[in-house]
Amino acid sequence: MTISIPSRAADPFDSTGVQADENGVRRYPGLHPSIVSMLRESAEADPQAEALVQVGGGRISYQELWDRAARVAGGLRDEGIRPGDRVASLLPNSIDWVLAFFGGLMAGAIVVPVNTRFTDSEAAYVLGDSGSSYVFEPGNALPDGRPHVHEAAGRADVAAIFYTSGTTGFPKGAMHTHENVLANIETVFRVSEIARDIGREFRMLVVVPLFHVTGCHSQLLPTLRAGGTAVIDAGFDGPRMIETIEGERITAVTAVPAIYYYILNHPGFAPAKVAGVRWASYGGAPIAPALVHKITERFPAARLANGFGLTESTSISTVLPHEWAAEHADSVGFPAPHTEVAIGDGNPAGVGEILIRGQSVCAGYWNKPEASAQTFIDHWLHTGDVGRVDEHGLVYVLDRIKDMINRGGENVYCVEVENGLIGAPGVGEVAVVGVPDPMMGEKVGAVLVPLPGAVVDPAAVVAYAREHLADFKAPQFIAVRNEPLPRNPNGKVLKGRLRETDFGSPLFS
Repeated sequence: MTISIPSRAADPFDSTGVQADENGVRRYPGLHPSIVSMLRESAEADPQAEALVQVGGGRISYQELWDRAARVAGGLRDEGIRPGDRVASLLPNSIDWVLAFFGGLMAGAIVVPVNTRFTDSEAAYVLGDSGSSYVFEPGNALPDGRPHVHEAAGRADVAAIFYTSGTTGFPKGAMHTHENVLANIETVFRVSEIARDIGREFRMLVVVPLFHVTGCHSQLLPTLRAGGTAVIDAGFDGPRMIETIEGERITAVTAVPAIYYYILNHPGFAPAKVAGVRWASYGGAPIAPALVHKITERFPAARLANGFGLTESTSISTVLPHEWAAEHADSVGFPAPHTEVAIGDGNPAGVGEILIRGQSVCAGYWNKPEASAQTFIDHWLHTGDVGRVDEHGLVYVLDRIKDMINRGGENVYCVEVENGLIGAPGVGEVAVVGVPDPMMGEKVGAVLVPLPGAVVDPAAVVAYAREHLADFKAPQFIAVRNEPLPRNPNGKVLKGRLRETDFGSPLFS
């Protein structure tokens, strides 16, 4: 493969001390030895500072976070967990989720956060594939034992496995080392211009699920590194989010564009309620320039940023900073200081597969050496996304090789949905495409061809889908056609034609 590495014509971020190693991988100097040692430093610096707030629930200090997590680690040890074992979490966003995460690390285990929106079969696959020996489950008390802290973890050790959604129903577990995560945390400070010792004045609202790398690695952990407060909500509720921003004196917010769209159009929103927000970032889905302008106007004190990354890149790879946000809303920004972006096998216009190299690129897929070998080549992550880099160094994502639908920040793979629908009553053929939506970016649409002599009931298809797929993967738009799906000479469905389908109104909101 021919790899083109564009020059950094513009470099708006602090790259102090960043150097490439013998493999060309850019690295930050002076990172903590482990994620646990990072937390220890914050706990010792200001033990009584408020570390975590659960919306509608409790509050705990850094000392309480440290002590309680160490007791969870001791309880895991009593359960037979030893360094290198996997412990999975099915918990929703909560203080307990954080205690389970750090408790697992303090036990020396590898933490496996599970998407709480997975079906039972999808979750079971993750638990089986990861070989998890213990599962944190809702309704069960956290393990409790004598305080224990595993001291031997190093930067190269795997800290967590975050699973992607699979194109064929089999998710892949991205192995995140302590170094991967710590490098991403350092990136947050450099690209957002947040002081690492900002302390108590930094209050981050976490509405993104913690089982996503954005919620965990780019919100929760940087906040704890800075000695700030992570205010955690179990899920998105527009009116509650607006009131929480005001009542909890939130200074930093990260959300997908759909959430901003919702709260800015809610009658309870007022700029005065969010006047304390100094950082407002978004990502995970396309955003309209008009929405960027509206965020700028209605969050008057906030610096904006658009972030792009993958589970395999441990979250942030590129960032579009405030000064560029309004005029370049269709770009995902500049490479982070520890990241290089290249274009593989680009055409004459410079368009090709986006490749990423840097300290946060994960250590490969758990238990999948063949998939790892195909995706991680000579230290480059092959993203499966098609894009280009302009003369300024701005990165643009143009299309998705992997045929993915981006539904408000949730990745939905067409093949997986098609496999889930093909057994629905009366369905003979099915093709899934993204349907443009002003709020969510895209929603899931399905074009169905009935079996000979059969009649397809869209409501029955949706009900079937909800039994076999996670709820966010069920199609909201269904079109039934009586002629076969259009295909090329090789038999591949011509989805470009199907995207022009008139789907009518959504079947559900």
